[in-house]
Amino acid sequence: MKGIILAGGNGKRLLPISKALNKHLIPIYDKPMIYYPLSVLMMAKIKDILIITKEKDITKFEELLGNGERLGINISYATQNIPNGVAEAISIGKKFVKQEDFCLVLGDNVIYGDGLVELLIKAKKFVKQKKKAVIFGYKVKSPNEFGIFEFKNNKVNKIIEKPKKTKSNLAAIGLYFYPNNVINLSKNLKKSKRSEFEITDVNNILIKKKKIDIIELGRGTVWYDAGNPENLLKISNLISNVQSRNFQQIACLEEIAFKNKWINKKKLRSNFINVNPKYKNYLNKIFNEN
Repeated sequence: MKGIILAGGNGKRLLPISKALNKHLIPIYDKPMIYYPLSVLMMAKIKDILIITKEKDITKFEELLGNGERLGINISYATQNIPNGVAEAISIGKKFVKQEDFCLVLGDNVIYGDGLVELLIKAKKFVKQKKKAVIFGYKVKSPNEFGIFEFKNNKVNKIIEKPKKTKSNLAAIGLYFYPNNVINLSKNLKKSKRSEFEITDVNNILIKKKKIDIIELGRGTVWYDAGNPENLLKISNLISNVQSRNFQQIACLEEIAFKNKWINKKKLRSNFINVNPKYKNYLNKIFNEN
């Protein structure tokens, strides 16, 4: 399975912070935002990853992540200069994905919690075995801000974008595991009223075909759309508290790579350079314990 991170867009909700800086490079506490969706793919043991962003920003991502070699992964880059919608990422990533299944994650998604790794592996296996898609859901306080699952007879009937009235509060978050044949669905999409290719349209087709399953993230898991200032602050504070209290790192790419046995101790130690002292101490702890 391959991974795609959509890290383009204009970052309008974060202006003026994002005026001169791609929002996915903005820090969430002690790491760039892009680390968080990248960590999700790595926890799902996905090594081949495509980052889609604006052409002018590719050099910045390359400076930060390179080709992924230091983490034992393979990172490629592609461009989306005009934000034509999430579903366009599928078309852009077609040549990269080739004949494999793939996971698409939005670059401003932050997901953290107990049991997350097991859920990601479960989704990956389900797609491979059943050739059906898996969408992750999370209960939200303000359904009118998200794509919401609507149910009929206790089964998902459709996803409605930002409904004014709804009995459901289960949102489709930006984490999608797809079988390869979903690429063909994206070819025939038409732009919505927002002049975008909507990922909701793709998912609703899959719902009609009964080719989709939902994994709901429970109370032990936290999900944030980090694309606005309020959530940026909330998730930064949460990560600061967790890391300080438990002396553990969230979205520590080096730790994930080492636990996946993608890098050895020598490579882990080479990652100690150019990180802050607390981060270095944490990596050193991992080094000494193994």
